[in-house]
Amino acid sequence: MPLTLIVDDEVRALVPGFTPLAIEARGLVNGPSDAVSSALLDDAARRLADRLGGRAPHEDPHIAAWRDAYGAFGAKPSRTRNSAEALARRALADGGLPRINLLVDAYNAVSVAHLIPVGGEDSDRVRGTMRLVRATGEEPFVTVAGGDEVVEHPDAGEIVWRDDEGVTCRRWNWRQGPRTRLTEESVNAIFLLEGLAPMTRGELEVAGAELVESLEKLCPGAEITVGSPA
Repeated sequence: MPLTLIVDDEVRALVPGFTPLAIEARGLVNGPSDAVSSALLDDAARRLADRLGGRAPHEDPHIAAWRDAYGAFGAKPSRTRNSAEALARRALADGGLPRINLLVDAYNAVSVAHLIPVGGEDSDRVRGTMRLVRATGEEPFVTVAGGDEVVEHPDAGEIVWRDDEGVTCRRWNWRQGPRTRLTEESVNAIFLLEGLAPMTRGELEVAGAELVESLEKLCPGAEITVGSPA
């Protein structure tokens, strides 16, 4: 059964023009990073450098829009960077992009190449409906600190992704919780590409098509569908 995703009206009112794209994939075969997924990341880093032409990531209009969105719900964007900016900074640093696993490498490459936040969730670990909402501050966010599982709570008014069990990603796309992240055992997933103006719907769909192509290359035979949250 397809996974249901909803963007709350309060989020749409606070950040007009938010455009999400969802890619659901079933029958995936994940595994350790390899030469193919590493090549995707290296190519993305080269494309990013060409795009920026020596500028810092936050000077790109797409990242500037995300910084404004973070400021709108009270986050300090220079301290808690959106996922696309954080990855872009790593791509430009001496250490380069991390290698995580095949699926994470694939969506990180698309994020860096197109300078948009892209996330992946193990849909078998999602409980009920995934929703992008403004938090009350009472929702649990289970994470790991110092090797131990801890429960945090988002700030009231913070934009978060959550399901029926709790928060899956804090500050929109800043920090994903371990419960739903993609591991080498994941076989079914939902990938979220998140666009803000000046990114057009067409540009977002081009990025989505690139991710689908990578998934088909890495996981032949996977069943992949593309849609938009309600």
